[in-house]
Amino acid sequence: MTDILTRGQVVAAGTARTRDDAIREAGDLLVSTGAVTPEYVDAMAEREQTVSTYMGNYLAIPHGTNESKTSITRSAMSLVRYAQPIDWNGHEVRIVVGIAGLENEHLGILSKIAVLFSDMEQAQAMADATTVDELYRLLDSVNAE
Repeated sequence: MTDILTRGQVVAAGTARTRDDAIREAGDLLVSTGAVTPEYVDAMAEREQTVSTYMGNYLAIPHGTNESKTSITRSAMSLVRYAQPIDWNGHEVRIVVGIAGLENEHLGILSKIAVLFSDMEQAQAMADATTVDELYRLLDSVNAE
């Protein structure tokens, strides 16, 4: 099985300044690795218009709609860290995790991310990490079976 997360899918210094641009930045990483088609990124933005993907503890997890599942070629995630918080409907977001899951694999990925970020110390460590290697090491558990 291919890793859900590779170093190439992690950005330590995101450039987006708005929620919508952050969704696109995380989605474009998924596209660049061949995990999804560009239509999936549009579906990520569409979902955000109806349901916020803000999860708390600086984290947002944008993902596509059920109708966009045909745009997924393999399960993957991306992570973009922002030094300056992004305003996510009135909440501060520093970590944006884009998720695409074949069949129901996204549920397992979401669960692992939720466990990591339910601990405020872990969430703060992610927000404070400044390199791809640090972020990747903190998130490596998503690749474990």
